[in-house]
Amino acid sequence: MGITGWYKDPVMLNLFFLVIPMEIGVLVWGLKQSANEKTYGGQVIAGTLASVIAGIILFFNSLLFTNVLFPNYFSDLETVQTSMMKSEGKTDAEISKAIEEAKPMNTSMMSAVMGFVGTVGTGLVASAVIGAFMRKK
Repeated sequence: MGITGWYKDPVMLNLFFLVIPMEIGVLVWGLKQSANEKTYGGQVIAGTLASVIAGIILFFNSLLFTNVLFPNYFSDLETVQTSMMKSEGKTDAEISKAIEEAKPMNTSMMSAVMGFVGTVGTGLVASAVIGAFMRKK
């Protein structure tokens, strides 16, 4: 997203959400490998632990991305969001209000924390579902 500049494109920005099926795919693969060795609870714990590890890696990568590699990320994102809201017909006052309300969340630390929480949350739910179907019978 960063190298290609897709985060600056309102349409390509949506490709970010491909991380969710990618995480689920990795969990399916990983939990399939341990299906014969683990109980349902073991599957859920293994998948969640894998997601915690992925979340920690993502946390530090996010900080690196937004602080070092692309320090203008949040101002670029604000520009994209402003143009998207203008194309939706929002007034300047509505746009300013929305941008101001989003500012506390648009920091490197909040982005990294939310990425971690999203990764672990997705991993927990996905592991619970995957573990129900993929374990020794």
